[in-house]
Amino acid sequence: MEKKKIVVALGRKALGKTLPEQQKAVAQTAIALADLIEDGHQLIITHSNGPQVGMIDAAIRDFSKRNAEYTVAPLAICDAMSQGYIGYDLQNSLRGELLKRGIVRPVCTIITQVQVDPYDDAFFEPTKVIGRLLTKEQADMEVEKGNVVVAVEGGFKKIVAAPKPLDIVEIDSIKTLANAGHVVIACGGGGIPVMEQNHLLKGASAVIEKDIAAAKLAHMVNADLFMILTNVDKVCMNYDTKDEEPLDTLSCSQAVKLSAENQFSEGTMLPKIQACVDFVSSKEERKAIITSLSKAKDALHGRTGTIITK
Repeated sequence: MEKKKIVVALGRKALGKTLPEQQKAVAQTAIALADLIEDGHQLIITHSNGPQVGMIDAAIRDFSKRNAEYTVAPLAICDAMSQGYIGYDLQNSLRGELLKRGIVRPVCTIITQVQVDPYDDAFFEPTKVIGRLLTKEQADMEVEKGNVVVAVEGGFKKIVAAPKPLDIVEIDSIKTLANAGHVVIACGGGGIPVMEQNHLLKGASAVIEKDIAAAKLAHMVNADLFMILTNVDKVCMNYDTKDEEPLDTLSCSQAVKLSAENQFSEGTMLPKIQACVDFVSSKEERKAIITSLSKAKDALHGRTGTIITK
């Protein structure tokens, strides 16, 4: 098989939620990733961070309540912490798995900032529900600070913008390390959204859709393949119904048509499809694959998964 440069986007199942879950999950994830590296492919890895960033935010808020001299941390800081926390476990597990197979390959995590446009329409219509459950009193305090909240089952939650990624600040470092043979973990959780102000980068109160950021990463490193590893073996029409139909292949035009027909759930599969279309349509001879973590190697050999082509 031709050796490829692959950007692999890991979903929540690959990481777990709590610390014990994460440590157990990344051990299995490392096996799937090592299979691809052992086949000779060059990997750049990105991942989700939803449960982890929420846990970090909640822990800091709880600590600040009990210690008046400490303040809460901005979302950008929590994002950065989650990248380091997840990257630490993931890189160590993958390094260990490679060494078991006699493969000596440096594995590193880059705390990654992703630049966004301060005038992105998303800032005027925030849609991304994040964070811990709030009481009415806590929700009112957030509104007083200028934040947006929404009622959910059991209380309230904050809503933030989800702007499009414009540029990856550390892209040259990512390319340099990858080209030197390192396995690079980058853009965790969609990256830390930042805006440039007087030549300084300031964290934005926002999140970047992780799959869209992963596609941007794949485009900027000129990957041959973009692979999203999620909790299903294949993309399906009429998912979770008696008429469910797994899809072996999808063209970009078919993916757009099915998206317009609401075949893909907005919070789960739709951003993955959009990310794949973004990557595949940006240059000739690019492909994307959506499959489950356990079937990554099989999908790469054409035995399962949904392949998206131009």
